[in-house]
Amino acid sequence: MNKILCFIVCSIILCLTSKGQDYSLYEKRSLVQNSDTMYYRIMFPKNYDSMKTYPVVFFLHGAGERGNDNLKQLVHGGKLFTSDSARNFYQSIVIFPQCSNKDYWSNVLRLQGDIQNRSFYFLEDGEPSRSMELLQELVKYVLNEYPVKKDQVYVGGLSMGGMGTFELVRRMPNTFAAAISICGGANPSTAKQLRKTNWWIFHGANDNVVNPVFSEEMFKALKAKNAKVKFTLYPTVNHNSWDSAFAEPGLLTWLFSQRKNNR
Repeated sequence: MNKILCFIVCSIILCLTSKGQDYSLYEKRSLVQNSDTMYYRIMFPKNYDSMKTYPVVFFLHGAGERGNDNLKQLVHGGKLFTSDSARNFYQSIVIFPQCSNKDYWSNVLRLQGDIQNRSFYFLEDGEPSRSMELLQELVKYVLNEYPVKKDQVYVGGLSMGGMGTFELVRRMPNTFAAAISICGGANPSTAKQLRKTNWWIFHGANDNVVNPVFSEEMFKALKAKNAKVKFTLYPTVNHNSWDSAFAEPGLLTWLFSQRKNNR
């Protein structure tokens, strides 16, 4: 049995390595609060100097990457920040937290049904999930403990993480300079609390897991509140619109050019 397990683990490592995803750049860490633990990965910039300050990016994974292995959360988006160009031109601290297996980043109600065409009801308010509470504590910890440029704090996420991105910014409205939501959604009535952050929203028009109308409604609501927001709808893409978003040549340039304002 041990030989079989070892073979599986080695196969996974080989697969990840063959795709050029050097996850070893992300150090394993954990945040413990009371009896709860949030696992996360953190990558420091090349030639990291604690006497300098750096932008910081938090990235929230989707529902399929939940757990406590402190690995799966890197599957989508991890290599976006490990490329030579990203490491050379956008010196930053990058953090991938992991949501626990039975929890959710946001307090959206997920109505019963198949994964495809499932209905979501985004709450306007309400208590945060335990993972969201821990995530907020992680953000505060990072901003206090590491040499971070406070006007260059960013967050992004996909699917469940896209929903969590909207909610995290809502709960910490004066923290983030820019946010990226990929195939996510939120309650449009929360746009007023999100308007101080600059947004780039992505969705696939053929998404049959998270309806693109959720992103469309958030774009309209943010525009109505005079927020700085961009919306990219991919006409032939299904749920995995993160692949297209990550391939956007101007994505990181846009992200790291944003600075926090006090509108």
